[in-house]
Amino acid sequence: MQEKYQPAELESAAQQHWERTQAFRAVEDAGRPKYYCLSMFPYPSGKLHMGHVRNYTIGDVLARFHRMKGCNVLQPMGWDAFGMPAENAAIQNNVPPAQWTYANIEYMKGQLKRLGFGIDWSRELATCTPEYYRWEQWLFTRLYEKGLIYKRLGTVNWDPVDETVLANEQVIDGRGWRSGALVEKREIPMYYMKITAYADELLSALDELPNWPEQVKLMQKNWIGRSEGVEISFPFDVDSIGHEGALKVFTTRADTLMGATYVAVAAEHPLATQAATGNPALAGFIEECKRGGVAEADIATMEKKGMATGLKVRHPLTDEALEVWVANYVLMGYGEGAVMAVPAHDERDFAFATKYELPIRMVVGAEAYTDTVAPWQDAYAEYGRLVNSGKYDGLDFQGAVDAIAADLSAKGLGAKRVQYRLRDWGISRQRYWGCPIPMIHCADCGDVPVPDEQLPVVLPENVEVTGRGSPLAKMASFYECTCPKCGKPAKRETDTMDTFVESSWYFLRYACSDNTTAMVDERVDYWAPVDQYIGGIEHAILHLLYSRFFTRAMRDCGLVKASEPFNALLTQGMVVAETYYRELDGGKKQWINPADVVVERDERGRIVAARLGSDGLPVVIGGTEKMSKSKNNGVDPQSLVDQYGADTARLFIIFAAPPDQQLEWSDSGVEGASRFLRRVWNYGHAFASETRAALPAERALAANALPAAAADVRREIHTHLKQASYDFGKHQFNTVVSAAMKILNALEKAHKELAAAAPGAHAEVAEEGFSILLRLLSPITPHICHALWQECGFGADILAASWPEVSAAALEQDEVELMLQVNGKLRGSIKVAADAARADIEALALASEAAQKFMEGRAAKKVVVVPGRLVNIVA
Repeated sequence: MQEKYQPAELESAAQQHWERTQAFRAVEDAGRPKYYCLSMFPYPSGKLHMGHVRNYTIGDVLARFHRMKGCNVLQPMGWDAFGMPAENAAIQNNVPPAQWTYANIEYMKGQLKRLGFGIDWSRELATCTPEYYRWEQWLFTRLYEKGLIYKRLGTVNWDPVDETVLANEQVIDGRGWRSGALVEKREIPMYYMKITAYADELLSALDELPNWPEQVKLMQKNWIGRSEGVEISFPFDVDSIGHEGALKVFTTRADTLMGATYVAVAAEHPLATQAATGNPALAGFIEECKRGGVAEADIATMEKKGMATGLKVRHPLTDEALEVWVANYVLMGYGEGAVMAVPAHDERDFAFATKYELPIRMVVGAEAYTDTVAPWQDAYAEYGRLVNSGKYDGLDFQGAVDAIAADLSAKGLGAKRVQYRLRDWGISRQRYWGCPIPMIHCADCGDVPVPDEQLPVVLPENVEVTGRGSPLAKMASFYECTCPKCGKPAKRETDTMDTFVESSWYFLRYACSDNTTAMVDERVDYWAPVDQYIGGIEHAILHLLYSRFFTRAMRDCGLVKASEPFNALLTQGMVVAETYYRELDGGKKQWINPADVVVERDERGRIVAARLGSDGLPVVIGGTEKMSKSKNNGVDPQSLVDQYGADTARLFIIFAAPPDQQLEWSDSGVEGASRFLRRVWNYGHAFASETRAALPAERALAANALPAAAADVRREIHTHLKQASYDFGKHQFNTVVSAAMKILNALEKAHKELAAAAPGAHAEVAEEGFSILLRLLSPITPHICHALWQECGFGADILAASWPEVSAAALEQDEVELMLQVNGKLRGSIKVAADAARADIEALALASEAAQKFMEGRAAKKVVVVPGRLVNIVA
């Protein structure tokens, strides 16, 4: 056995052993409980970052632990490989997205292997391969036939220079993030997934997920946004509009209907279009609105603007004429693209009405009201009894809603209904690097799904990407085809799917990724649902919600039995680090990597000054922030592994913070993790070369006949093991490492104090204790534990070992130590028999030297005994 710890050598050997023995290849086994452990798969950006490493280390620790607990473990890995970053890289580097993506996959896969993750690589998948997206296209056609996918016009952000749709976050100050062009709102044909069909189930089933963070469930509940309200029809004023009809709105505050003083519609609403005809000013305003953002956050913060249309609708209860306004805060994609405005009781309507001097009519009584209703007060939006509402005066909220809804229903102008904030999922993207939508457009037959035998619709990979429109729309070789129904010339769809689609079902494909004839097979019902899912809180809404929808849609297609995709969810905290910068001309900041900075600390370890190592000049301390390229405060996992080894990186990540909390990077913490592993190795070397030879033929440990000093060491080890086992089940991995450190301390102390005095007993305790320590650390630092397990003679492969069991006999004590208090202050301790009676404990406490000293001759008024912990004498 090598005397010094050499991580590079032993880690390579361990990984070669795992690969040679296919140690992590998962095979279905009905005789064992399964444990499907999954970390969210990465985008192949080129290099792993520390967030990746933390995510996958947490998952690997859980997977290895459950393997030791007897479970049949599956831990797969794949690549979320479609998306805009590959197109941007293609433009910058003049490399086809496919070439860039596959090269990154190869490099990052090597990084993952270097970290020693126990992944079943036989199930690896990449969403950009035809073998994967073929089944996505197949499912698309099934959902289209079931009516869960449909086509309609959708409002999007259109960049007229790049000729593409932009996501909300790609619109900056009304301009395209790359071209700088003024963005337009356009209505284009798009495919939608009818996620709203599952709104009720997606909402109610959240209460059946006890192992999900409450924060995540609340975020999903708010996103689904179930509202009980009333749909109200405002009849058209035929004299102004020119024909009959009605403007529909939905409101959760039907009690305020008598306070409606105007209605507002979106710029794309048919009434706005009608009114703009022959009205250049209104047409210009509508175009301005179309250039605005479509994100709710943008709507909430932007200046509220509007313009009267000259059209009117009639109040459904009073027949009063109400003006129709076009307003930039009304979105066509929400509801019917119209709202009834009650400015006295809605802050947004209040601001709009105040700006344009529109009527404000109070109809809910509140003490905060003033004659001028200015400025706005939150009390205006509170519930209360109606005033100024005719026959409804005096009714409370529910009474008013019931009465108004009944009267509207009797007139055929409204009814109660439930509405959701959730909207159907628009999946069409006018981009190249994505899964082609399997539809064909025929002049005679309309939209026709691509037949199964023609799937997959393969995305051409050797394509030049310029950033101006999708290359597919310019490739006749791609879009020219024949109609599957009539055989006439037709055009293939050139839009691709939202990349969230690929990540909404990948976890099910892992169960049978080698199946070339079906999307899933019976193996999916063995593995699904995922037992433990690990990923960032940033995916709490869309990815998780879409995955829940997809699982249900596939269930209803008869493909899977599960309804929920993930039984348990762990959202790991961010990795943060110090930031440093220098001010440049023009107010810009030059961010400097912490590795290039020399810091000064005060007596409490806080950074008080910093300078650049290369020139010795000061730099500004920017504070602790999430590791990112923009702040240049990331740590390269590859250099960390090269310098210290994978086990040190894993140990630091697990020990530095609980998995769901923020992890602050610390170079000294990494050094500490490395020192601890060197101590483990040194102890293992001493055990193998010295201690093992002292093991007696007849074991006192088995007979529970150890000398007192050795029994004390064994008791301490099992006490820490008991706590570690409990903490592992609670995902408190940092305290598991603490327990391991305490066990090593006990073993090292025993080696110094017992090895010579009682070599046989010491060797027995050391053998059991070190075996426990290696198994406890094995999920966290698998390489060093693999090597030491073999070198110290515990077995051929620690992967075959089970999680250590706590010995009840080891925890038994003849004597226990109790803390001694006098009048609530700690004054010493006493040792008593483990089964001592209460009276005997009181007598020993009162007779102790400490008690006599601090009672100062006073008689004891009361003696409080807390079994196993303390005695308090009240004098």
